[in-house]
Amino acid sequence: MPTTNILYITTIIIIIILFTTTPTTSKSTIEPCSTTDSCTALLSYTLYTDLKVSELASLFQIDPFNLLSANSIDISSPDVVSHILPSQLFLNIPITCSCVDGIRKSVSTHYKTRPSDTLSNIADAVYGGLVSADQIKEANEIDDPTVLDVGMSLVVPLPCACFNGTDNNMPAVYLSYVVKDVDTLAGIAARYKTTVTDLMGVNALGNAAVEDGDILAVPLSACASNFPRYASDYGLSVPNGGYAITAGHCVECSCTPGSRLYCQPASLSVSCSSMQCKGTNLMLGNVTVQQSSAGCNVTSCGYGGFVNGSIITTLSSSLQPRCPGPQQVPPVIAPPTMVTPDMGLAPAPSPFQLGGAPIGGLPGSVVPSTSSSIAFPPAANGPSGSISGACTLVNPISSFSLVMVLVLFLGLVFPFL
Repeated sequence: MPTTNILYITTIIIIIILFTTTPTTSKSTIEPCSTTDSCTALLSYTLYTDLKVSELASLFQIDPFNLLSANSIDISSPDVVSHILPSQLFLNIPITCSCVDGIRKSVSTHYKTRPSDTLSNIADAVYGGLVSADQIKEANEIDDPTVLDVGMSLVVPLPCACFNGTDNNMPAVYLSYVVKDVDTLAGIAARYKTTVTDLMGVNALGNAAVEDGDILAVPLSACASNFPRYASDYGLSVPNGGYAITAGHCVECSCTPGSRLYCQPASLSVSCSSMQCKGTNLMLGNVTVQQSSAGCNVTSCGYGGFVNGSIITTLSSSLQPRCPGPQQVPPVIAPPTMVTPDMGLAPAPSPFQLGGAPIGGLPGSVVPSTSSSIAFPPAANGPSGSISGACTLVNPISSFSLVMVLVLFLGLVFPFL
């Protein structure tokens, strides 16, 4: 066979290989379910642009005060709902995790399309890889994903897990974490104070290898409530060191040292029902101590749930060996105005970062800036798991560039053969 024919055939084969879409699979943990029970779960999310607190809350259709409380941000700051959060800020997003079509997911989020939106941009940039373009396409029964009408309201199915609100028989809230290219399972475990073994068990992983774009269910130690089932905030569980706002913005509950749920009046100027324990002068969250020869008599006014618009208070008394000190609640931070490595709101570090390397010095530790098609904020109205795979495609521009180089090279070589 002539040399020119061999080179021609070789060129065609290389072009076919380069243009063939080579799938890379991103894994996510799926929790099967068969009940209508729901739970509060968290999503890891990095802001793709500067957004007001209200805009970010609208993007996920959640209460802005729940968003702030989930990240221990001071809700009493002036005009906090209009505060602008900086791009690349890493936050926990609280969502309601339901049972839909036999698996756990959140389907309460809707996105209103803008000019130049594509399903890929909505999935990868606006929602930070928490969902895939194919999942949005399927959830909305879209026949032609290349044609999106401006103003369409798209259901955005988001990953979540409940696992009965426990991890190793201890209270837990589950975070859906999108793996970054600098992450390792050991780094994620260290960041969230769990173990590699636990993460592998929860996510049904055969080994400790994780890839960029994988979505892991991460158990966070929590304080669980024991409110009655008829309470509107039944099943309230707060991650260790965090806050939750409840009872119509009137009560804030935190997970204190010792994994004890502590609730007190929230620092918001709203109309609230009585928070006084009947027959006493104690208000919600108050504790009195009285030393005696037998020990310390401790009386406290606790929170018993939100029922028919009323705040239920419970009075409890106990004799303890020694008197407790002042109640220690988790610290809150001012609404962030810039992203710094020491804020504690950054993606999970790898072991290299934990060893002392500056977080900002590693490439790929934050979501890259987005394209012009989504440069504006979205509209304001806007256990043992199983692993599923969602395919993504290689960058066709890179393949095209390689092909052009090859064609130019062969164009120069052929005349000499």
